[in-house]
Amino acid sequence: MNTPAPSPYVGPPDSEQMPRYAGLTTFARLPRAEDVGHVDVGVLGVPFDSGVSYRPGARFGPSAVREASRLLQGYNQFQDVAPFQVQQVADLGDVNANPFNIEEALTAIERRAKELTAAGTKIVTIGGDHTIALPLLRAAADAHGPVALLHFDAHLDTWDTYFGQPYTHGTPFLRAHEEGLLSRDHLTHVGIRANLHHKHDLDRDAAIGFGIISTMDIAERGVGEIISAMKERIGDTPVYISIDIDVLDPSHAPGTGTPEAGGLTSREMIQMLRGISDLNIVGADVVEVAPSYDWAQLTGLAASSLIYELISIFGVKAAAK
Repeated sequence: MNTPAPSPYVGPPDSEQMPRYAGLTTFARLPRAEDVGHVDVGVLGVPFDSGVSYRPGARFGPSAVREASRLLQGYNQFQDVAPFQVQQVADLGDVNANPFNIEEALTAIERRAKELTAAGTKIVTIGGDHTIALPLLRAAADAHGPVALLHFDAHLDTWDTYFGQPYTHGTPFLRAHEEGLLSRDHLTHVGIRANLHHKHDLDRDAAIGFGIISTMDIAERGVGEIISAMKERIGDTPVYISIDIDVLDPSHAPGTGTPEAGGLTSREMIQMLRGISDLNIVGADVVEVAPSYDWAQLTGLAASSLIYELISIFGVKAAAK
């Protein structure tokens, strides 16, 4: 019997040798970036929530998601990959984002994301509120040109301003459109269900180029058909995935700033990520985890599981090379 060669990559400790409640409080107890050489896939924290419009607290999201991620194991049986053995995955630490100056914070996030992307690292970011998607999209577009966007959220996040302020968690994708970061014909919201300020919010959203898939669409058409629709719209275009945890129903993710009834189950969300694994994904974020409103780590566990699925997608592609 041939014994597989040991992985050349540094991964988390074996949970049969060190219990999962011990060890580094990094994502999945992975090594820190400074403890390894090149990082193929990195988990980046952005503890910033100065752009929220309702309940604050997402600045504590990265630490809560890291703590919940202790439960993760090394082999994803459903994607048939050991994601930490086929690529170097590491925790990149947190961006030092100024909590009192939004534009300065966005500049710091963009600078760090561009440094990592230039070094060849694919970034999966833990927010933080959804404002941070704008600088992350700037970095993605700088590397790949205008990108497709799959935006999983209860809300459109294409409003113009809040109280006259252009940079908030409800405005990142209008700003991204204005800056030429998005590929117009390849934009999709998934999980939309919140009420709007005005009917013309839909007109502005359509003018940007977004298609909308609501939770009712998913319930009526089924996840399989929705996956096919997303893949047809995105095609081969490099795609950025942005996941607001409030796309999940509050019963699955209570710890968030603007919860909305009637959302997705965590199972449906995981199923959709696995279904789009063959897309050309260039980056992703999971945002709006606000642990002070969480219960029994439900939201942190959901967020860490989604990040694990994204890392596994990159792992499947790395293993195929």
